[in-house]
Amino acid sequence: MHRTRFLTAFFALTLSASFAQKPTTDKAQPAADKEFAADRALKTTRTLDLDKQVVTNGQVTIKGQRVPYKATAGTIPVWDDEGKAVAGVFFTYFERSDVSDRTSRPLVISFNGGPGTASVWMMLGYTGPRILKVDDEGYPVQPYGLRDNPHSILDVADIVYVDPVNTGFSRPANKDVPAAKLFFGVNADIKYLAEWINTFVSRYNRWSSPKYLIGESYGTTRVSGLANELQNSHWMYLNGVVLVSPTGLGLERGGPGQGALKLPYMAATAWYHKALPADLQAKDLTAMLPEVEAFTMSEYLPALSMGGSLPEQKRKDIAAKVARYSGLSTTAVMQNNLDVPLNFFWKELLRDKGFTVGRLDSRYRGIDAKDAGTSPDYNAELTSWLHSFTPAINMYMRDELNYKTDLKYYMFGPTFPWDNANNRTGENLHQAMLQNPYLHVLVQSGYFDGACDYYNAQYNLWQIDPSGKLRDRMSWEGYRSGHMLYLRREDLASSNENLRKFIQKSTPKPGQPAKY
Repeated sequence: MHRTRFLTAFFALTLSASFAQKPTTDKAQPAADKEFAADRALKTTRTLDLDKQVVTNGQVTIKGQRVPYKATAGTIPVWDDEGKAVAGVFFTYFERSDVSDRTSRPLVISFNGGPGTASVWMMLGYTGPRILKVDDEGYPVQPYGLRDNPHSILDVADIVYVDPVNTGFSRPANKDVPAAKLFFGVNADIKYLAEWINTFVSRYNRWSSPKYLIGESYGTTRVSGLANELQNSHWMYLNGVVLVSPTGLGLERGGPGQGALKLPYMAATAWYHKALPADLQAKDLTAMLPEVEAFTMSEYLPALSMGGSLPEQKRKDIAAKVARYSGLSTTAVMQNNLDVPLNFFWKELLRDKGFTVGRLDSRYRGIDAKDAGTSPDYNAELTSWLHSFTPAINMYMRDELNYKTDLKYYMFGPTFPWDNANNRTGENLHQAMLQNPYLHVLVQSGYFDGACDYYNAQYNLWQIDPSGKLRDRMSWEGYRSGHMLYLRREDLASSNENLRKFIQKSTPKPGQPAKY
């Protein structure tokens, strides 16, 4: 998924040193400042308390209904095999407070991805009771801040947002903990987070609740693996897994498949920027894409498979069609041997207009130092998102949720090198579904996401369920947004409503047995 270049650039944003301010002397401080300083000294530190929670209360109006809630922000430890605390995992837990019996109340456990990023994105962008102040398309506005989320799923489910180690406020217990071995890899990540979920569910008495995992981006790799790990190692059975902008889930895509499957995304992006031929541009997005998808599977994929043996005239014909659907020139397609790299596409599509397009959301445009080159200088969309999310999460944690700390909130934290070996998470999810008749899967994709594109997300479902026997428990939805499909106001409403319907559909009726 070309993650390396993206992550390297943006981890640099979070790894610079921070310096605590020197306190002023008592003599120079007014009485009110002395009181504040004393209070802060008690409540703040740059060392994480591994087991600390702070509770506040709030209310939000969702679909016209007042929903009171309790918010718990804090940490629960991760223990090693000898029972020693090796890390503190930070979480934010929202419970609807006018519910007296949680026996049948769904619990949603939410993760973001990276790997190495916190749960801030979906908490303040998607499903939580408070949401970013952004414009209708998701662009940052000032003054920064939050507003109530009238579409939150808190009316139908309680939600816990989890920050894996070295994201958000989560940290290893001390510098002697072998963090890379315990936390920073596909399977290590799944193993310790499954243990942590077991602890959380036990502490908060949620064993009887229908349980759901939702993950975005690398979070989809995480929750796909967790579905099977929770069943096999903790005997915890889920009702649903939601994959928002999913990765490849460890499913093989080498060679021609990897090259061909990205074309429908390119067509969607070119359509958005009005770069397609007039006949295609005149069609609505979802009316145009089936033509591209059919070409991708019936002509483009076989042509790439033939490589150098493809007859010259056929090569020219395929190049012309790829150019037609991608918005690029036939020459550019031919020069790339019919398989256009995504970095080049993001640089080339609007080159003549002086813009690049975003990787994670191709609706966003950037400006490079030079129009020449083969890839953009930076990711325009992520720069924009960090612009709005970073102030908001710091304000929210400290001012509204009252979690006082001098720790830096890691939007992207130091979790590299990441061990990607033995990633079988797509197959893990398949096995979990086979073994658990209750388990349903929902996939949500943005048409303009170039990192985890919508057609590859559909391909995941085809490969996870090659027999078609699980088809009635798997569904896919597309949105006219990018990777964070919920930032566009229209899609925020519809995607949350679809989550609500998914939870209600996959929560069994009382007494309904789990059997085939």
